Amino acid sequence: MDIQVGDILSMKKAHPCGSKDWQVLRTGADFRLRCLGCGREVLGPRSKFEKNIRQVRR
Repeated sequence: MDIQVGDILSMKKAHPCGSKDWQVLRTGADFRLRCLGCGREVLGPRSKFEKNIRQVRR
């Protein structure tokens, strides 16, 4: 997948705050994402996040 910094990702499962939208802050072997509902930032392996992406908005 071609995901770049600044893209908005809609995930299959919602964050506990209720939002499904995340902004990409960092790419590479890991992704750093910010929840657009509550502002929480998470860092995790690219493979885990790519499986859960439903839509990519630029």
